[in-house]
Amino acid sequence: MKIVVADGYALNPGDLSWEAIRAYGELVVYDRTPVEEIAGRCKDADIVLTNKVPFSRDTLAVLPSLKLISVLATGYNIIDTVAAKERGIVVSNAPAYGTDSVAQHVFALLLELTNHVGRNARATAAGKWQQSVDWCFTEAPVMELAGKTFGVVGFGHIGQQAARIAAAFGMTVIYYNPSAKEPSLGSACGLEELFVQSDVISLHCPLTSHNQEFVNAELLSKMKPTALLINTARGQLIHEKDLADALNRHVIAGAGLDVLSKEPPPDSNPLLTAENCIITPHNAWISKEARARVLRITAANIGAFLKGQPIHVVNR
Repeated sequence: MKIVVADGYALNPGDLSWEAIRAYGELVVYDRTPVEEIAGRCKDADIVLTNKVPFSRDTLAVLPSLKLISVLATGYNIIDTVAAKERGIVVSNAPAYGTDSVAQHVFALLLELTNHVGRNARATAAGKWQQSVDWCFTEAPVMELAGKTFGVVGFGHIGQQAARIAAAFGMTVIYYNPSAKEPSLGSACGLEELFVQSDVISLHCPLTSHNQEFVNAELLSKMKPTALLINTARGQLIHEKDLADALNRHVIAGAGLDVLSKEPPPDSNPLLTAENCIITPHNAWISKEARARVLRITAANIGAFLKGQPIHVVNR
């Protein structure tokens, strides 16, 4: 049984162990795999583990030994799941591994936008407080979260955990979710209504062919001019030029983003220079605890598959 990890460095840069995976067979780990080298590196693999390396229909067609793809993440849009099913390849993912870490990052971004801790600390280090004529000093107005409305788009594990944290801050939670409802955590509403009512909007929906760039100029124009937008889901959910324009024209007050449409971003991405836009480099998921959880879930995926009872299957 040959297992190939196509891009293992982001998950395990050296502080975790692959031994739970290695127990199932011959293991080959690549830190990164360019698209043009996927077929060569994976040609004899029975099992492939991938985080962001894509497996298209054409790629799958030249991997005759492949029986399982276990995605080292929750999102699996990098895999042609239809083509995999046609070829009898099981595709599994790692659900709910980053719930706490990502929800925590939502509020790290939000608190920087509202309390400006990093900005004020840098100002102090630069001597601005020392030069102040008053005993207190702030680079920007501070906003209290209690009593504000927290709108969640996509109410899965992470969205619900973010809602719990928002409630602990004294915020009123509303959410938009096409299917499951969780009335104990907040009030369901329509998407446009959520954008109108919310003081903070946090995106937690998976990327699909139907919601790409759904956060556009029209929807942003519904938001309060004091409202903030947080995205720790997928960069492609946002029309980036429209958001940059909305920030620069003060249609909304600010944005905190952990994801962009292309990663790493080109220098030309308009959000990199947009007003009051905080961007972190896709690291909401990256706590050691969350990454260790991915490895445990992935080992369980492999073990269950080898027993003929695959779990976390996304292409049944």
